[in-house]
Amino acid sequence: MDSFFASVEVLDDPSLAGKAVIVGGSGSRGVVASCTYEARAFGVHSAMPSLRARQLCPQAIFVDGRYSRYAQVSARLHDVLESFTPLVEPVGLDEAFLDVQGALRLLGSPLEIATAIRTRVREELRLDCSVGAGRSKMLAKLASRAAKPRAERGGTQPGPGVVVVEPGQELAFLHPLAVDRLWGVGPATAKRLHDIGVRTVGDLAAVPVQVLVRALGRAHGEHLHALSRGEDPDPVVAHRPVKSVGHEETFATDLVDSAVLAAHVMGMSESVAAALRRNDRSARTVTVKVKFPNLSVVTRSHTLAFAVDTGSAIAAIAAALLDGIDVQCGVRLLGVSASGFEPAQAGRQLRFELEPVQADEDVAASAAALAADRQEHWHDVMDAVDAIRERFGTSAVGTVSMVGPSGIVVPARRDAPWGPKSDLGPADGTDPAKK
Repeated sequence: MDSFFASVEVLDDPSLAGKAVIVGGSGSRGVVASCTYEARAFGVHSAMPSLRARQLCPQAIFVDGRYSRYAQVSARLHDVLESFTPLVEPVGLDEAFLDVQGALRLLGSPLEIATAIRTRVREELRLDCSVGAGRSKMLAKLASRAAKPRAERGGTQPGPGVVVVEPGQELAFLHPLAVDRLWGVGPATAKRLHDIGVRTVGDLAAVPVQVLVRALGRAHGEHLHALSRGEDPDPVVAHRPVKSVGHEETFATDLVDSAVLAAHVMGMSESVAAALRRNDRSARTVTVKVKFPNLSVVTRSHTLAFAVDTGSAIAAIAAALLDGIDVQCGVRLLGVSASGFEPAQAGRQLRFELEPVQADEDVAASAAALAADRQEHWHDVMDAVDAIRERFGTSAVGTVSMVGPSGIVVPARRDAPWGPKSDLGPADGTDPAKK
């Protein structure tokens, strides 16, 4: 999809059309999640700090993203894609790989299929996408980039929309590209390659594999050497299972108060648990992630002997994990996630014969016993809570930690994954809600 999050915002608010729109955290600690091509013309791009984006494009309108809305549109997108082939591998909300080998006789050539996809997406979603086709996932990905519009100060220049890398033309397409366009070539790897004179994919292909192994290690060196020759055997894997669900927040100011952090842990745990129950899953492993003011990150995990799917049980483990981390210097970001999935009914099959834990016993064992007790006593309660929320809305019922000045606020998973909102007032008379 072309500038997916930003394009959805423009679709929902046509007054934003033709303007530099940035979706992401508008505060000093925010990052850019997406932006229109009008903003890209000034050098703004995804994952850029919001402060830098403001410097490059002062007139930009910041929109605090709506993940649930993007997920809704993404579901419609995948309905369109799956009407062409059942072999669809999603990549995030706005991208997917399609294996159309079995559809060629019915639907036509790769060019015809790609063109039909663009037309259907435009007609049914009123959004634009760019499609690439090739004999491997890597080639299709790079071709889709080549099909994109180009952001220029004088206006957005439309791209071809569809680029097909024909069989036998792979190296002619690949070799002129910058080496950092290949999968697995990040800034650190690119610097190492630049140090040995490699600037393009063609340069990389000309380097003996032994040299790459010495510079990058055997696995990475051999992998990149194969990619430079167009060899990518990775197949399209439809319905790749999700391995974890999580919720994390970047705070406007560093948090040190243990009570405040505990409240955030509870809210995040409830959010993660709700996501588990919606997907008929429970989880055995709970992980806590903490980012400090110096941007260093610490993660702690604990795997239970049983699976849980209630916020109170997840919070029991998450709180114990957080207690084991020194947060005196402040917490910039906090996250809770769950993994090690099992079917939902596993959350009911607990070992209730656990003995009461004495104060001097291991903290992990104590937290596990508390989680087991909470899972047993809260599972049926949460079934009722889910039914109430489904009928009357998510704000109809919640835990004490969710009660604030405006009532009950249930933190939706990834509601604000790109950082907090700005505490600055509007500087140009625009709607404060979009600043």
